[in-house]
Amino acid sequence: MTLVAVTGASGKTGWRVVDEALRRGWSVRAIVRPESRLPDALSAAEREGRLDVQRLDLSQTEALQHALSGCDALVIATGARPSPNLAGPLQVDALGVREQIQACRAVGLQRVVLVSSLCAGRWLHPLNLFGLILVWKRLGERWLETSGLDWTVVRPGGLSEDDSRCEREGVLYSTADQQESNSIPRRLVGRVCLEALETPAAIGRIIEITSSAAQPLQPLATWLAAQA
Repeated sequence: MTLVAVTGASGKTGWRVVDEALRRGWSVRAIVRPESRLPDALSAAEREGRLDVQRLDLSQTEALQHALSGCDALVIATGARPSPNLAGPLQVDALGVREQIQACRAVGLQRVVLVSSLCAGRWLHPLNLFGLILVWKRLGERWLETSGLDWTVVRPGGLSEDDSRCEREGVLYSTADQQESNSIPRRLVGRVCLEALETPAAIGRIIEITSSAAQPLQPLATWLAAQA
């Protein structure tokens, strides 16, 4: 991968996607909101010239297109945050994803991985008390699926901040609407996103992921090959 862009790169999952990509020696363009504070690891990478950081509002069409120009792939790690604004999930997880899709098409960026959520599209779920978040996530997924881009949707379960779990847990992969609960470290989500970019068989797939110590270690490519 020559240059990968990551939106939502200052968020709890997004910064781990960026950090994992840098550890692999990839060139990364981190796209963050103007007021966002970068985690220490990314701030250091920016100071050292190992990370290109673009600060912009994703609703700024020309700025977003400029930030995506020259990139070979995009990981969309944006997501609505808890807020009194119940329109936030609609604005971020649906309309915000659509804006990013349109920008990709405008600049000829073809490969996109979207971080969504387990149970996306479900109506009867507690998460929907927060502005129908799963409903809007599914709408964002659908816009990506019909975009004509080379897409992959990654649906993680409950997101854990415990990165140490990554070294002792394997990923449980499944197709759409097969899993309903269990969790996964955010860093493992980042690793799966990058594996998806490296794996042509991931294109056009919705991949649900959780993890556990009982699950054997298995690369995404191995699981996808078994699905063929």
